[in-house]
Amino acid sequence: MRKPYVLLLSLVCLLLGAAVGPARAADNGSWAVYPVASRVAARPYFYLSADPGQTLTDKVAVTNRTGEPLTFRLYAADAYNTPRDGGFAVRTLTETMRAVGAWAKPARSRVTVAAHQTVTVPFTLRVPRGAEPGDHPGAIVALDERIDPGRGSVALGVRRAVGARVYLRVSGPTLPALSVEQVRISHHQPLVPGLGDSTAIVSYTLRNTGNVTLDPKVRLRAGGLFGRTLLDRDLTGVPSELLPGQSVRLTEPWHGAPQLDWGDVTLTASAPGTRESAGASFLALPWLMAALVFAAGMAAGVLLVRARRGRARRSAPVRPSPPAVPTPSRPRSSPSARP
Repeated sequence: MRKPYVLLLSLVCLLLGAAVGPARAADNGSWAVYPVASRVAARPYFYLSADPGQTLTDKVAVTNRTGEPLTFRLYAADAYNTPRDGGFAVRTLTETMRAVGAWAKPARSRVTVAAHQTVTVPFTLRVPRGAEPGDHPGAIVALDERIDPGRGSVALGVRRAVGARVYLRVSGPTLPALSVEQVRISHHQPLVPGLGDSTAIVSYTLRNTGNVTLDPKVRLRAGGLFGRTLLDRDLTGVPSELLPGQSVRLTEPWHGAPQLDWGDVTLTASAPGTRESAGASFLALPWLMAALVFAAGMAAGVLLVRARRGRARRSAPVRPSPPAVPTPSRPRSSPSARP
C-alpha cells in the first residue's frame, strides 16, 4: 500500500549565503551555487550595476557534492524579506517575478551535474529601459525537482533549492527611507502587585519605503510618570538587510516592565540618510487593581445614573390643574299665577 504524502510547493529550502565552499557558496551539503570567480578574486555574491536598457552577462557555478548525478532546474528569482524575522528569501518558480527574476535568464533551464563535479552556466540579465533606479535584489537558483517523500504514514513532500544572491543596482537617483508603523505594547501583569514578574511585549512594523537596501538600527525608549526614563536600549533581531519596498513585523520583550505606571514607548529607526520615530502610550495596572478600578467605576456609574434620575424627578415642573368650569344652576320654577 502506497503512503499518501502532501507536496508543499511553497516550502522550498533556499540557502542564500552560507559560508561554505568556494567563494562563500550557498551550500546545503549536497550541492552549492556560487558566482564564477573573476580574474581578480572570488566573489561571495553577484554584485552588478547597470543602466536602464543595458544587458549584462555573467556565469554561475553549480557543484554536486554527492556520489550520484543530480539534475536541477535553473531559474532567476526576486528576493524579499520574510515577514516573521526579515530574513533574505527568494520567490519560488511558480510565483510572479518583476525584477531580477524576470530580467535574468540562464543559458540552460535544466542541468545535470555528475557526482563530485561542477558545471558552469552563463546567464544574461537584460534591464528594461523603464526600470526604476535603485536596488533590485534576487538570486540564481538551482532547484532539485525530486520530491523528498519524508517519513511517516503521511509524508511531507519538499523540494529543495539553493540560490546564489544577486545584488543589482540600476543607476539613477537613490532614496534611503524608513518608516516605523503600528507600534503596540501589551503587558503581562501579576494578579497582586509585587507578587510576580511583570513583562511587556513591544511590537512594531519596520518598512523600507525607499529604493535602496538598508541596514537599519532601532532604539527603544520608554518613559513613565514625571518624565522618568524606564528603558533606553538598542534592539537586536533587526534584519541587517531590509530590501526596498519590504516590511517586517518585529517584537521586543521588556522584562521588568513597570507594574503600576503611565507613560509611552518610542521607537526610533535609523540608517544612513534616514531617521524616523513612532510611539504608543501605555497604562500599567496589576490585574487585581484593574479589577478594583473597574468595579469602582461601575459602581460610580450606577450611583451617578441614579442621582441624575433623582434630580430629574425633583426638578420636573408641576403642571397646574385646569380651572374648574362652573356648572350652570337650573332656575327654580315659580308657582304660576292664577287669575
